[in-house]
Amino acid sequence: MTRQRDPSPMASIPLDGVDESTWLDVIRKMDEVYTRLIDDEVELEKKHHELEQSQQFIVSVLSAMSDVLVVCDEAGCIEQANAALCELVGRSEQQLRGVRLVSLMADDASASMARAAMARPDATRKGETIELTLLDAQGEAVPVDATCTRRLGSQGRKVGTVWVGRPMAELKRAYQEMHAAHEALKRTQQQLLHSEKMASLGQLVAGVAHELNNPISFVLGNVHALRKYCDRLQSYMAALEAHESEQTLLTMRRKLRIDHLLADLPSLMEGTLEGAQRTVDIVHSLKCFSAVDSDVREPVNLVDVVGRAIHWVQTGYPKAVTVHWQPGKACRVLGNAGQLQQVAMNLLQNAFDAVVGASVEDPVVWVAVDDQDGWARLTVRDNGPGIAPEHLLRIFDPFFTTKPVGKGTGLGLSISYGIVDQHGGILSARNTEQGAEFIMEFALAP
Repeated sequence: MTRQRDPSPMASIPLDGVDESTWLDVIRKMDEVYTRLIDDEVELEKKHHELEQSQQFIVSVLSAMSDVLVVCDEAGCIEQANAALCELVGRSEQQLRGVRLVSLMADDASASMARAAMARPDATRKGETIELTLLDAQGEAVPVDATCTRRLGSQGRKVGTVWVGRPMAELKRAYQEMHAAHEALKRTQQQLLHSEKMASLGQLVAGVAHELNNPISFVLGNVHALRKYCDRLQSYMAALEAHESEQTLLTMRRKLRIDHLLADLPSLMEGTLEGAQRTVDIVHSLKCFSAVDSDVREPVNLVDVVGRAIHWVQTGYPKAVTVHWQPGKACRVLGNAGQLQQVAMNLLQNAFDAVVGASVEDPVVWVAVDDQDGWARLTVRDNGPGIAPEHLLRIFDPFFTTKPVGKGTGLGLSISYGIVDQHGGILSARNTEQGAEFIMEFALAP
């Protein structure tokens, strides 16, 4: 049997002027307040959960940071540190709290710079970056590129500093490795450049032999003539020393043609010297072209460079190609004469190959050098079939060639492009109404 509760004494006391509807309103208001309290408690739980998630997110971010993060108070003591610093110095965050930041430094200079950065009252929002040296867990000095920014409180006054640093040991090691790889690449590129030059030089051997044969043959012929003249003069001088009669000497002079010999000697000697000088010039030009290039840049007359390139390519090419070239005024650029000549020869060689390979009936190559608006411009144009549209974007790629196997390495235009780029110039190619045109542009020398 269920026992009923006794009614409350308050309920049995009648209140004057308070009816049942009033009590219902009070109960309804109490229900509304209670419901609001329940909603507020649910919202508070929700906010608390979001706050925990935000805190976990911040902790996970700080833990995942590879850079060192330290929060210090106004006195320079550590309030919070991330996992990167803990791993670096070999201490837990609990052990680091309250420790002065300068005590982690490996030398007095780093400690002094850290104190100065934290004491500076006018630090900007971007902070100040300094290189510090910390002691790691093994007691070894580790360079750290650190940035110190001020931390402001709710009143806008400085309450401490925040340090963000990146250990530089791995970065410096990677930089050294990259520098070594870059130097090795430069050496390889230089060797490749020289090898391509030697390949171009090899194509000119036959022409060079012919070029050298002319002055050498001329000198040799003159030397033979000089030897005969020497024999005649010796015979005549012997007669003079023997005090032969005037009639005998006159007869010998007429027979040995001494007067003609003496008149011919100056021109003979001049021709011999000219042939010898021509040989010296040819050898010097080959030596300059085949020498390992240096990084020295000096004023070079582009007109002379192009003239030499045309001469050598024409001399070494087995088939006749008409070249329209009219040397103009001097056009000086700042660069290396040997490298610029190599580029000009590559462009000319490609033009020759294009018109001869396509069996053009009247192969012609136009070459021009001019200057305008502070720039020197070399154009090489041919009347060949031009460059296929699908090849225009690839012609300067290394090892790209349209020539048959064994006829080209695909390095000529690539190396030429690199040389022009190193000289601060521009090398481009395009198709014209008839044939292809290569344009090389450089800034004029001051």
